[in-house]
Amino acid sequence: MMAKYFKKMLRNFDYPLFAVYLVLCLFGLVMIYSSSMVWAVHEYNWAPDYFYKKQLKNLAVSIPVFLLAAFFPYQNYKRKKFLMFSIAMMFVLLILVHFVGFSAGGAQSWIQVPGLGSIQPSEFAKLVFIVYFASVFAKKYEAGTLDSINKSILPPVTFLVLAIGLIMMETDIGTSFIIIMTAIAVIAASGIKVKTFSKISGVLILFMIPVAVGLYFARDFIFTASRKGRILSFLNPFDYIQGSGYQIANGYIAIGTGGIKGLGLGNSIQKMGYLPEPQTDVIMAVISEETGVLGTIIVLGGLGFIVMRALFIAMRTKDPQARMLAAGIGSVIGIQTFVNIGGLTGLIPLTGVPLPFISYGGTSMILLSLALGILMNVSMFVKYQKNK
Repeated sequence: MMAKYFKKMLRNFDYPLFAVYLVLCLFGLVMIYSSSMVWAVHEYNWAPDYFYKKQLKNLAVSIPVFLLAAFFPYQNYKRKKFLMFSIAMMFVLLILVHFVGFSAGGAQSWIQVPGLGSIQPSEFAKLVFIVYFASVFAKKYEAGTLDSINKSILPPVTFLVLAIGLIMMETDIGTSFIIIMTAIAVIAASGIKVKTFSKISGVLILFMIPVAVGLYFARDFIFTASRKGRILSFLNPFDYIQGSGYQIANGYIAIGTGGIKGLGLGNSIQKMGYLPEPQTDVIMAVISEETGVLGTIIVLGGLGFIVMRALFIAMRTKDPQARMLAAGIGSVIGIQTFVNIGGLTGLIPLTGVPLPFISYGGTSMILLSLALGILMNVSMFVKYQKNK
């Protein structure tokens, strides 16, 4: 039975999606090595390939996770026990991070796990809400109660607001924005009526009013000197180049220096200590500086392909759960890319959000690989349904 299932799915394997995923991961690995060499030695006194080796280990976990998710039937995510366990685990981690977590990039968003390294619960929340919303709203769609506010909207929206509140208390504003927008995208893909969707938006606004009031009174805690500096430097980073605008200004210089052709792989000047932590959320600046337009096209073209592929898969399927999973996964990758590139290019304030599949980071890489594996399974199922 299992052999028949695997044979059936392999015949419908989405090779273009898998190929783009691999290209992005491997290109990101190369650029992490190039961008982090000097920083690892001079800032931490580590080996020049320290971050490269760590990311290589992350990939050694991420690719098998992708493949396992690709062949695990997505319909199983609808099971009540699985959903309740996922939600409970997410809230445990989001609460735990406030007691045993440590800060990185200005937010207390990380937990050190012995033998596993550091994990970021808010990254886990992104995927949990895609799976949870897709499963719950699919059940409501099938039961004909999707347009009932009390029966279908209040429980998932309550979970969402509670989770966002916990993440905002970490002062991780970027991730909070991504989760909210992704949840809205999943709901929009559910088949819900426009009138009901408008009511949901109203419910969300009502829920967010006390959050906004709380933010106002906690503004000195939320908007620390570092965050206020990011907002000021977003408006004109070169006025604050010796302080809060240092990273973004040097990112601009890196992008401008690379021009069309780039300086050549390994030849970045800004990574020589001018651009702090260049292997993280500002890695695109080094890519632009070293590889010019070609590297930019590889990254943005690859990510754009994944987003469009996900939306195409969502439009092809008649299964509401599959549609919402595909739309949610495509949306989270697209929104996260926008937040990262938007912060680097000055469209929005810099938030510290990693660039999907490119930036250094284990939690983000593994969970995004898991999400893409789920998308692969949905894609194979849709192709199978169409061809049988």
